[in-house]
Amino acid sequence: MEFTMGSLPVANVQALAAVSRDVPERYIRPEAGAHPVVADCGVDIPVIDFSRFLDPNSSRDESSKLHLACQNWGFFQVAYMSTLINHTVPKEVIEKMKLDVREFFQLPLEEKRQLAQVTGDVQGYGQLFVVSKDQKLDWADVLYLNTQPAPERCLRFIDIINTCMELFFAVTCSYYCTLTVDSNLRAALDNYSVELKNLADRLLEIMAKNLELNPDVVTDKFKVGIQSIRFNYYPPCPQADKVLGFSQHSDADLITLVLQVNQVQGLQIKRSGEWFPVKPLPGAFIVNVGDIFEVNPPLNSSCAPTSDVLLRVCNLLRKI
Repeated sequence: MEFTMGSLPVANVQALAAVSRDVPERYIRPEAGAHPVVADCGVDIPVIDFSRFLDPNSSRDESSKLHLACQNWGFFQVAYMSTLINHTVPKEVIEKMKLDVREFFQLPLEEKRQLAQVTGDVQGYGQLFVVSKDQKLDWADVLYLNTQPAPERCLRFIDIINTCMELFFAVTCSYYCTLTVDSNLRAALDNYSVELKNLADRLLEIMAKNLELNPDVVTDKFKVGIQSIRFNYYPPCPQADKVLGFSQHSDADLITLVLQVNQVQGLQIKRSGEWFPVKPLPGAFIVNVGDIFEVNPPLNSSCAPTSDVLLRVCNLLRKI
């Protein structure tokens, strides 16, 4: 039997949230309240100051801090603490990507449906890994795209996005005549994905040195891999305490970089049997060391076991 990766079509959560205060049964998750988050615990995931890697007097100490963060948590935030602007990723690249993400999810539903996932492919607009009509669902809509290397991109999606956004902006500008918008999402994705690759390369190089390994031992793991970007939208929910925006999981990759478009807290990390809230710093990336590190010696000594460290998104905004 041939295996194809794809996802069954499901209802649009943003549309559900707009028309009803009732949450369909498929989205009700008893486990959402079964394991509450530890509140006011005084424990935060480690913060790595990227600027300290650039200073010979502090780089060794910050490298040791990164090593402990990987071993003890498997998560950390990375920021350029002098200004809280991200590490090596230019602020204007991040802000442009945030703007385009917000504007995409503001598009009319009929426009976004032009990007719906097709059979056998997870790329596109919908939800990921829905394999059964009885499966519990996340309270989220997702746009998932492969971004690197270039041959892995589905340019049909990018072209449709650009067309939809240009039409949307044309309508918007008729009401707000002073609004000027660059709707070239392809350029924004190009710049953003390249900068993320550069940041990931730099982090992995430091992590390899912490293990006294040649950096090629780490970077070779994803030379033939794919960089993908997942845009998650979590609509306000009338029963926010009974749904999950993102079910608990570990990431089956080498490394994940998470950027929040706003500062609403929802991401949580399970460590040593307890759930902790992640308090995102403005302009910082949250970094998750993925499963590939655990299953690939000699890398597996560098991070906390993924069986002990999980993540989820809950405590979503409540719809009034």
